[in-house]
Amino acid sequence: MDKIKVGIVGGTGYTGVELLRLLAIHPNVALTVITSRGEAGMAVADMFPSLRGYVDLKFSDPAQIDLSICDVVFFATPNGIAMQQTRELLAKNVRVIDLAADFRIKDVATWEKWYGMTHACPELITEAVYGLPEINREQISKARLVANPGCYPTAVQLGFMPLLEAGVIDPTYLIADAKSGVSGAGRKAEVHALLAEAGDNFKAYGVAGHRHLPEISQGLAAMANKQVGLTFTPHLLPMIRGIHATLYAKLTKSVDLQKLFEERYCNEAFVDVLPKGSHPETRSVRGSNQCRIAVHQPQGGDTVVILSVIDNLVKGAAGQAVQNMNIMFGLSEGLGLNVVPLLP
Repeated sequence: MDKIKVGIVGGTGYTGVELLRLLAIHPNVALTVITSRGEAGMAVADMFPSLRGYVDLKFSDPAQIDLSICDVVFFATPNGIAMQQTRELLAKNVRVIDLAADFRIKDVATWEKWYGMTHACPELITEAVYGLPEINREQISKARLVANPGCYPTAVQLGFMPLLEAGVIDPTYLIADAKSGVSGAGRKAEVHALLAEAGDNFKAYGVAGHRHLPEISQGLAAMANKQVGLTFTPHLLPMIRGIHATLYAKLTKSVDLQKLFEERYCNEAFVDVLPKGSHPETRSVRGSNQCRIAVHQPQGGDTVVILSVIDNLVKGAAGQAVQNMNIMFGLSEGLGLNVVPLLP
């Protein structure tokens, strides 16, 4: 088949450069366009020397480039950007994968409440497919528009999924205690992300409510076929990459938890259920598209504890987006993604 012509809108952030890292070695991709208003004309490799010899594109001004020359466009942009251009791109038969939150939440009023803006194309929210391959693979394969999941939502949903689908936990009392590295905040100058602020420090944030809460609740409710009660508390860790989600639920039925998880994910290339008693580490997935999961039942009681780790920039963002692209174009899901995690 001809190579897929790929465009990236917003190529100067962490998810943008991660997309470039993965797509540069993808055998079926031709990187065609990468945009940046502020860096138009600059060689990508001048901003990101790690891509020297792999990416020879220059950043283009989005106002002066015709994205319809692409087969698929990734939006690695802040919330609210993709929705302004998606309608026009779809009309020109360009497929869209949005790495921000513009199309993740099905209820428009809920989205507008949490993101503080009016949605520019609410009619497309119904069509958009939520890009979690482990549950929506068939719909993704037919999609024109994919809403790539958030990082916290990916780790949390994959952790709870087997339990909710099997109906063996109380869906009204779920706890997600999740921690992220500072790259999850994006590549921008903010005081809380400074080395002197985030280094040698650990804190919770968004306890009263975080934007990922309605996205996670929506996904978990679909798995349970009923509304869920979720307490979600994110934390900032003094590291660059990684998410560790510790998840708690009450068992309502006796079940072989290890067998349940192993059977649910036995055919999933990017979900690794670890042996009984394991404790996954964020460094075990660094730079990879893997989600590693361990399930525990402390003291044989009625509480189940799930440990779920991902790289927030890969399975939590760019890697999952490439996985979705592969599915959309009928390719092997692992193309461009079968890399060994980085250690140390």
